[in-house]
Amino acid sequence: MKTALVCSGGLDSVSLAHVLAAEGNLSRLVSFDYGQRHTKELEFAAKCADRLGVPHRVIDLRSVGASLTGSALTDDLEIPDGHYEEETMKATSVPNRNAIMLTVAYGIAAANCDDAVATAVHGGDHFIYPDCRPAFTDAFDAMQRAALDGYADISLHVPFVHHSKADIVAQGARVNTPFANTWSCYKGGDLHCGRCGTCVERREAFDLAGVKDPTTYEDPEFWRHAVERKQG
Repeated sequence: MKTALVCSGGLDSVSLAHVLAAEGNLSRLVSFDYGQRHTKELEFAAKCADRLGVPHRVIDLRSVGASLTGSALTDDLEIPDGHYEEETMKATSVPNRNAIMLTVAYGIAAANCDDAVATAVHGGDHFIYPDCRPAFTDAFDAMQRAALDGYADISLHVPFVHHSKADIVAQGARVNTPFANTWSCYKGGDLHCGRCGTCVERREAFDLAGVKDPTTYEDPEFWRHAVERKQG
């Protein structure tokens, strides 16, 4: 099944790229520059495509992203520190981001006669991002089938939508995903900060999966405090 994957360069999408490649189903990677402050993630998506020997398209959505105001990922707002499931992390939501990206990815897939579009949304995203939830992915799949009716038959592949980040780490490790060649941190510095929601979630996921985390963090122990605060 020829599958076009929306790949940010992060742990989730790169792991899914390696899973699809191991199955012989990966046809291409599609990435998006929407003006995110952590645009360096796209370098890791490019490395993934080179490693797996598939085409890689980076779609310029910076003008669109400039209109999606109010997010700490695209505006000059502070990226909150803490656990991914804290209320403050909603500041990192970019309105309709996945719907916009998936719509473009479907067009690319249809133009290239692919059978599916894949995205690595997962259970840990559900608290913050409505366009990562099963209700959205189910509805989006139905909408795109109607949009392409009679032209292309493309399904939405979301194998992680009911899985945790730790599950993704375990699956990624099974297919030898080079986790060191992925980028999660929303702050986009030289190293993963270790304090933002995505860094905390990343570090916690490796711990829960029992897989060694190869990532270098500026603050490697903050995640423990963030997890304890969430649990308390």
